[in-house]
Amino acid sequence: MNTLLLTVQILNGLQLGVILFLVAAGLTLVFGVMDFINLAHGVQYMLGAYLAASLIAATGSFPLGLALGLLASLLAGLVLEVAIFRHLYTQDHLEQVLATFGVILALTEAIKWAFGAAPIAMPIPETFSGSVAIMPGLLYPVWRLVIIASGIGVALLLWALVTRTRAGMLVRAGSTHAPMVSALGVDIGRLFMVVFAFGAMLAGFAGAMAAPILSVEPTMGDGILILAFVVIVIGGIGSIKGAFIAALMVGLIDTLGRAFARDLLALVMSKSAAAQAGPAIASMLTYMLMAVVLTVRPRGLFPATRG
Repeated sequence: MNTLLLTVQILNGLQLGVILFLVAAGLTLVFGVMDFINLAHGVQYMLGAYLAASLIAATGSFPLGLALGLLASLLAGLVLEVAIFRHLYTQDHLEQVLATFGVILALTEAIKWAFGAAPIAMPIPETFSGSVAIMPGLLYPVWRLVIIASGIGVALLLWALVTRTRAGMLVRAGSTHAPMVSALGVDIGRLFMVVFAFGAMLAGFAGAMAAPILSVEPTMGDGILILAFVVIVIGGIGSIKGAFIAALMVGLIDTLGRAFARDLLALVMSKSAAAQAGPAIASMLTYMLMAVVLTVRPRGLFPATRG
């Protein structure tokens, strides 16, 4: 196995993992704190990419456009929460799934009407457009390293917010004892609104960071949403630590599986059979991991503390 190729694929897996974490972090907070299944979370990832791309193009400045894109993603999350989602919190999960699926269809068509169905490109900022030597003979794109560093930074910030601040304490208490927290004078509705909007901003940030290396198009959030649900099931619903570790696991397993499954199978079967079975098995690996975790630890690897 080529060492350079293995190193590249590990870095690619870490990059995918931190993108998954940025999406899954907001999703696990909303699901764990509010018991709300939001299928439209992937649309918020897509919306963040479009907002960032359009605002960067309009301002001519990547930092300013990104900041405005994050603010716009936050405001979009607030609007959706006030207009639609808060009316679904008391409904059962089936109604939440159906309603948020309707939001997916509506927002996807709105994006197609506003931007068109063709993919649009978002340039990598000039400062981070080059490559850096990771090891002799290996150059790796700087922007992908920026994504990895940003994801780790957000993970540390979220951990500090949730475990070391009064707001984090209220979020954790509100997830299990909402009536008691409300009796202490805390506006639970406003707290949940802030959690939802913050989760939407995190998804938008993931979309903005991934946009320069992917095509920005209306259905880009569909695949990432499925993997994000896998992440929070493996890591434990409501757990930021679990989401981070599970996201890295899923990113590495998915990337390494797609890169090397065919070659590894060729060691024990014919090359033609490995060529057919490799891609199929590679696409199943993350779901096989989820099945194993659910068998051994039904609440996930790091379930959120209750009570």
